[in-house]
Amino acid sequence: MNIDTSRPYRSIWQLTWPQILMMVFNFLIGVADVAVCGRIGREAQAAMGLVAQALFIFLTVAIAVSNGSVAALSQSLGAGKLRRAARYGGLCLLSGAALGALAQAGGLAWRDGFLGLLNVPAPMLGPTREILTVFLWLLPINYLFIITSAVLRAHKLVMAPLYSMGLVCLVNAWLDLGLGLGRFGLPEMGYIGVAWSTFASVSGGLALNFWLMRRAGLLQASMFPPLRWVRRAWYYMAKVALPSGLMQVVWHSGYMVLLAVIGGLPSGGVEALAGFAAGARIESGVFLPAFAFNLTASIMVGHSLGAGDPAEAKRMGYRIWLLGTGLMSLLALALWPFLPELSAAMAPDPVVAAETVSYLRYNLVAAPFSCTSMILAGALTGAGATVYNLVVFAVSIWCVRLPVAWWLGWRAWGTADGVWLSMLVSQAFQASALLVVYRVKNWARFAMTKPRSFRE
Repeated sequence: MNIDTSRPYRSIWQLTWPQILMMVFNFLIGVADVAVCGRIGREAQAAMGLVAQALFIFLTVAIAVSNGSVAALSQSLGAGKLRRAARYGGLCLLSGAALGALAQAGGLAWRDGFLGLLNVPAPMLGPTREILTVFLWLLPINYLFIITSAVLRAHKLVMAPLYSMGLVCLVNAWLDLGLGLGRFGLPEMGYIGVAWSTFASVSGGLALNFWLMRRAGLLQASMFPPLRWVRRAWYYMAKVALPSGLMQVVWHSGYMVLLAVIGGLPSGGVEALAGFAAGARIESGVFLPAFAFNLTASIMVGHSLGAGDPAEAKRMGYRIWLLGTGLMSLLALALWPFLPELSAAMAPDPVVAAETVSYLRYNLVAAPFSCTSMILAGALTGAGATVYNLVVFAVSIWCVRLPVAWWLGWRAWGTADGVWLSMLVSQAFQASALLVVYRVKNWARFAMTKPRSFRE
C-alpha cells in the first residue's frame, strides 16, 4: 500500500482500520479466556486474570524489539533500501527467537519467586502456577508472533496480521469452550485447557504469519545477514528498543504502585480496586482505535523519514494526531450517557459499579490527552526517538501521577476520586510534554543514518 501524499487521510485510514480490527480480536482473546475460566471457578478466573496481567512483564522485550523493527524497517523501505529492509527483518526474527528463549528459561527458573512477589493467595496458587507454566512455554512462540506481525505491518501489509489475529481469536474461542468446558466432543480439562488453547491458537497464528511472509517474498534465506552486518545493524535496533523496553517497565511498575495506593485508601479500598479492574477493562476496549493510530503513526512517519522528507514526516504525524484524537473524543462523548449501564454489566455490585462509573468519567474526560500521548509516542517510535517517550512517560507517572494520587487519595480527599483525578492530571501533563517535544525537538535526527563504513 503506497502513501498517497495527495490524499493522506485516505492512506491513514487504509492503514488504520485493519489494525483496529486486529486490536479488537486481541481484546476478545483475553475476554474469552477470563469468561470461560469464570464458568470453571472463581480461583480459575482470578488466576487467569492475574497471569494475563503479569505476562506483560515477560513480553516487554518482545514489544521493544517489535518497536525497533518497525522503525528500522519502515525507514529502510521508505529509503528504497530493500536489501537492508530484508536483513533487518531477518535480524528481528533471530533476535525474537533468541530473546524469547532467554525469557522462557529465566521465567521457568524464577517462577516460584515471581509468584511469591505477586503474593498469590493460597487457594489460587495451584491454578496460577500451572497457567503461568504453560504461558512461559509459549513465550518464544509469542515473541515471534509479535515480531512477525510487526515486520508485516512495517511493509504496510496490514491485512496479513489481521488475518493471523483473526485466526488466533477464532481458534482460541473454540478451544476455550472445547478444552475448558468439554464442548464439541473435546475432553474437559478446565483452566489448564484454557491455557493450552492460548498456546495452540498463538502457534497457529505464528504459522500463518510465516506463510504470509513467504507468500509476500519476505521470508527467504538472503534475509538472514552475516555476523559482520549484524554487529553494526544491531546498534540502531538496540538504540530504539532499549528505551522502549524501559518505558514498558516504567509504565507497568507505575501501575503496580498505583494499585497499592488504591488498596491503601483510608476507606473503600477494596471497592476502588474492583472498580479500577472493571473500568480498566472497559477503557481498554474503548481505546483500541487509539492503539491502532499509534501503530499507523510509527509506520508512516518511519517511511517518510526513510524517504528523506522529515517535513512530511512531521506533517503526517500531525494529521494522524488530529484524525485519531478527533474520532476518539467523539467516541468518548457518545459513550458518556451509557456509563452506568456499561459499568453495571461489568460490575454487578452497586458500590463497585458506582466506583467504575467514577473511574470512567475521569478517564473519558482525559481521552484527548490519552490519544495525543499514544499517537505522538507512535510517531516518535517510527523516528527511532524512543528516548523522548521514556523520559516523558517516566516523569508523568512517577513525578506527577503517583505523588498526586497519594496526596489526593490519602491526604486531601481520602477517596478513590483523588486517584482518578491524578490519572487525568498526569495524562494532561504527558500529552502536553509530548506535544512540545514533537513540535520543538529535532527528533528526526534519531532516524537511521548510514555510516561510511556500513556496507549493505
